Amino acid sequence: MQRPVRLLAACALLAAASAASGADTPPALAVTDAWARATVEAQTGSGVFLHLTSPQDAQLLGATSAAADRVEIHEMRLVNGMMTMRRIERLPLPAGKTVALDHDFHIMLIGLKHQLQAGSHIDLALQWLDAAGRQHTTQVVVPVRALNTPVGSSGAKRD
Repeated sequence: MQRPVRLLAACALLAAASAASGADTPPALAVTDAWARATVEAQTGSGVFLHLTSPQDAQLLGATSAAADRVEIHEMRLVNGMMTMRRIERLPLPAGKTVALDHDFHIMLIGLKHQLQAGSHIDLALQWLDAAGRQHTTQVVVPVRALNTPVGSSGAKRD
């Protein structure tokens, strides 16, 4: 009788260890429709546009790319009849909702190290916080589209 009890105890420990290791698995941040705008020669900045969906409440903190000196999250806003752009520290990603960074919000590449040519790509590392406050990085290969590619209006909402 002791052998089945030991076997059951071992199975229970294995199941608990397996469940605990699953807790260490970072939640997935889905990135879709990512693209960067091509530039003309000597242009020093460009935008990256994408859609983000998190299975839990999260926050986009920023990004990095070898293609630029700095990468920032920007918000476009109409102020006194003038369109303004400003850097924001973080962008909320509500659980299960797709947040579009396609006009009102976007990723700005500043201090480009080379011209972005349509048909090429850049690497982008998105930094974000999950609901438990743990920081993660999601790597994205971003295709570069023609300079005249239209950008849609964002559905992103900020608290």
